[in-house]
Amino acid sequence: IMLHSTLALSLLLIAVSSNLAMAIKKEKRAPQTLSRGWGDEITWVQTYEEGLYQAKKSNKPLMVIHHLEDCQYCQALKKAFAENEEIQEMAQNNFVMLNLMHETTDKNLSPDGQYVPRIMFVDPSLTVRADITGRYSNRLYTYEPQDVPFLIENMKKALRLIQTEL
Repeated sequence: IMLHSTLALSLLLIAVSSNLAMAIKKEKRAPQTLSRGWGDEITWVQTYEEGLYQAKKSNKPLMVIHHLEDCQYCQALKKAFAENEEIQEMAQNNFVMLNLMHETTDKNLSPDGQYVPRIMFVDPSLTVRADITGRYSNRLYTYEPQDVPFLIENMKKALRLIQTEL
């Protein structure tokens, strides 16, 4: 009887550990990075507070992207954003980057509502740039995939403002 229960226990341990190994392997295969698909080569900050701190410390503008997983407009913009080399390069080198799937408590980040997708810039003096807007008067900070060139211009504008104002 002792032998039988030892064997059963061994088999149980083997089953549990192989399931665990599979779970670990699965985890490794699909890393859940902070990029959420917006650009895996970009260093993303985790929170708005961290973003503000890094912007001030590095003297780079903070770019905040509000989006939701089940929003088709967000998905379309994300794809265009991730595939655009110029945006990716600027985001990697010249900006503190944050993408959020929830609202922050900072009302300055939703001056005309809490819609998605919405992209806003905060300069290193921690001022939310309400003057850097997209093309739509009803949703000032929204961009569509075809607005990528416009977003690039706004990224450059955010960088220029730092040089001229600070």
